[in-house]
Amino acid sequence: MKRILTIQDISCVGKCSLTVALPIISAFGIETAVLPTAVLSTHTAFSGFTFRDLTDDIDPIAEHWKKEKISFDAMYTGYLGSFKQLEIVSKIFDDFKTDNGLVLVDPVMGDNGKLYTGFTQEFADAMAKLCQKADVIVPNLTEASFMLREPFVASGYDEEYIKSTLKKLCKLGAKKSVLTGVNFGDGKLGVYGYDSQTNEYFSYFREHLPKSFHGTGDVFASALLGGLTIGKNLQNALEIAVDFTVESIAATIKNANHNWYGVDFESAFPYLINRIK
Repeated sequence: MKRILTIQDISCVGKCSLTVALPIISAFGIETAVLPTAVLSTHTAFSGFTFRDLTDDIDPIAEHWKKEKISFDAMYTGYLGSFKQLEIVSKIFDDFKTDNGLVLVDPVMGDNGKLYTGFTQEFADAMAKLCQKADVIVPNLTEASFMLREPFVASGYDEEYIKSTLKKLCKLGAKKSVLTGVNFGDGKLGVYGYDSQTNEYFSYFREHLPKSFHGTGDVFASALLGGLTIGKNLQNALEIAVDFTVESIAATIKNANHNWYGVDFESAFPYLINRIK
């Protein structure tokens, strides 16, 4: 059985980060190891949440793994909250990356043209350096613009703009880049990818559903890595990840009593498992 390591925070309630990555990757039949960077009582959309930084625990955990000769077929980072965490994760990539291993970085920093509270352009520059060590990066357009130090374009862009941005992202060092939240103004929303090794582009779009929910980016990234790890090519993995995300959103909308703080991805697991088979 293959094993993935996912490094990100855990919100005890909130359907994001590790509470999303762990069950979704496991649904692909992959053993999922976790390295929590922080523990929150809830995600940050709640008020009054508690927060405990686990940065000082990361190195001792990694050192124990090395003593036990534990290895990983893939590594996946989501939200990382400090420069020190970026440095530690970069070292973990160096220590645990294998010749055939896969590294996926989701550079979670912002959305809608703005960085999240506490992040700066300097942090985006440091995240761009971490992306040098990735096989696949999955930024949204906001995160891409900050890492490339280019103006954010919210709408009105064309396919050539997206292709150019993807190539620039790969020049940061990643082999493959995927832009999420791409919308050409035709009522569809999707993803666009580029493989710098083959010079191929990949895209997949679905109807833009009328509601958005917290954590859907984590759902997408987790499903994408699951697909790639079980041997799907980038196009097929993108399709699985987008379709599962859309099914999760649709299931949430159908449930009149759904919680406001996350997407009901659990309801879409039968779809995902059948799709994998």
